[in-house]
Amino acid sequence: MDAALKIANPELSPRERLIVALDVPTLDDARRLVDTLGDNVSFYKIGLELVMRGGLDFARGLAGAGKNIFLDMKLLDIENTVERAVANAAETGAKFLTIHGTDTKTMAAAAAGCSGSDLKVLTVTVLTNLDSNDLAEQGISSTPEDLVISRARMAHAAGLHGVIASGREAAAVRHATASGFLIVTPGIRMAGGVAGDQTRVATPAAAIADGANYLVVGRPISQAADPAAAAQAFVAEIASAD
Repeated sequence: MDAALKIANPELSPRERLIVALDVPTLDDARRLVDTLGDNVSFYKIGLELVMRGGLDFARGLAGAGKNIFLDMKLLDIENTVERAVANAAETGAKFLTIHGTDTKTMAAAAAGCSGSDLKVLTVTVLTNLDSNDLAEQGISSTPEDLVISRARMAHAAGLHGVIASGREAAAVRHATASGFLIVTPGIRMAGGVAGDQTRVATPAAAIADGANYLVVGRPISQAADPAAAAQAFVAEIASAD
């Protein structure tokens, strides 16, 4: 591993680097998965699907029970709305919150909203299900990697804590920012795993070696025949890359 990239990783255990996405339809499904995973997992992502079923109260409960929570809300609105929404998110006890990292105004508002709290705001650079054709459809001529790096630099300059970026761009983001800047990587699959609706995927070992701090894993764990064993396998591969 590149020494410059290894420095970027905080002193976390392999288990602490794994974030399991609770991308499930109901709170009962989420509770069952959390119970099944037990002490194998310490960090959970709660996104819009679960938030619409009472997921914010569930997040507060998990945080109160000692779990780390990542609210994947992907906020994008006028500055006052973003600032106040981020401030309210901080009161849930969440550790991470996402915004869309498309402009400096939104980033500055988010930075103001989390000021004085322990909440870390991460910008979504380019969703991992998008490729160059999708960006062209939006009128964007940049490649996904170039756009990720540009938005990561904006986030760093705006004083935010990190970005969401695929494993394919992790090394470039690390070199373009700073050692303390967080890189959280979704679209993680074991070698030979099914990509599903993700187009820019990476293995756990590759993403960690390229400078990612945290890895988000959803269906390869939640839909596994034995979710606890699947989580242990991801933690083991993270450990092999540390």
